[in-house]
Amino acid sequence: MIEKIQNIRNSYNHLLFDLTLGVITALLFSAFLYLEHFGITIKLLNTIFGLFALALLLYIPKRAVLTAGFFIGLLWFYWIGYSFKYNGINNMETLITVAFMFIYMLFFGVLALTNSVAIRAVLLFGLTFFEPVDFNWLQPEILFVDSYIGVLKYQFATVLLSLSLVNYIKNPYRYASLLLLILAFNFNPPIQKDAPLKIKLVATDITQDVKWKRDTLNETLQIIYQEIESATENGYDIVVLPESVFPFFMNESPLVIEHLKTLSYDIAIVAGSLLREENLHYNVTYKFENGDFDVAKKMILVPFGEYIPLPKFAEKFVNDIFFAGASDFKTATKPTDFIIKGIKFRNAICYEATRKEIYEGDVDFVIATSNNAWFYPSIEPTLQKLLIRFYARKNGTTVYHSANWSGTGIIK
Repeated sequence: MIEKIQNIRNSYNHLLFDLTLGVITALLFSAFLYLEHFGITIKLLNTIFGLFALALLLYIPKRAVLTAGFFIGLLWFYWIGYSFKYNGINNMETLITVAFMFIYMLFFGVLALTNSVAIRAVLLFGLTFFEPVDFNWLQPEILFVDSYIGVLKYQFATVLLSLSLVNYIKNPYRYASLLLLILAFNFNPPIQKDAPLKIKLVATDITQDVKWKRDTLNETLQIIYQEIESATENGYDIVVLPESVFPFFMNESPLVIEHLKTLSYDIAIVAGSLLREENLHYNVTYKFENGDFDVAKKMILVPFGEYIPLPKFAEKFVNDIFFAGASDFKTATKPTDFIIKGIKFRNAICYEATRKEIYEGDVDFVIATSNNAWFYPSIEPTLQKLLIRFYARKNGTTVYHSANWSGTGIIK
């Protein structure tokens, strides 16, 4: 296969060919994401596009690999810089986008260290364990989350083995190794159950530029209370509201807490807010039930959003200069489980729902809350949904997700 690519390459301008091949690889690698974003889920297409994307990464010239990584960084993470303007930092979108393009050019660039298909396959499998800047939103296995191929490590390894053996088996049996793909098919997916409760997932559309303004707070509270009352009237057992839907330190607002405690005699309420203890800030979820409440602190923070993944000597400088001291949240030491009407739910706040740590242990159900207005409009909610689905399917978990600005729904 390498010889065929080389022969075609020799017939054209090498640089232009490599750039074109790299862009095609990036488009195939990203196709499932954009199809999902536009409401198109076709397992056969996702399977074909995913297999061709991985095959190209194994066989294309080194320069094309770097190009592919560069444009994958663009197609997947062009939206990363959108949130900076809400921290008072303008005109950073392009700089942050380009930075992520280079990060993922280097991420996939390890494949360009060799022309050996076998070594590339090993390296590509190794990348499934690596998270640049402590950010795990590019999982190569996720290409197959809505396909006929499974998402477990051994299935991804089987795909790479099948594709790479084509280069080492002589004709007429060269493509016989593709039969190994059958071993990667998703024949026995984990069972994902439905919680035996009627759960109302609230979707809000409060833009980030008004969410934290004091003069819109009363309007926000009215929206929240109306949603709770509507869910109660319609016989729901639980109402789930998005991350930080109460945009203040709720533990410093006793009137709000007392009102929610009163409402919770008729319906369990799960809602996001903030908490301040001894001058430490926490992103939290409150659970109100039968006149009482529990608080779950976020365990895994967003890199460069809620904490700075840099050495201590650089952390404070970057936080003060680029985040106005905002990236200083503290965390819980372990996940929190809520028991609601006798059923256990693991709590997850936004980024946490896309982390494997949340799904460890006995976790049948997760209640996840998000605020995606930071990145509106973009593909971020779609990528988040696919990542949640990826972990939910790997672990046989059902996720009940309430989000501000896109993403609300049951994910399984």
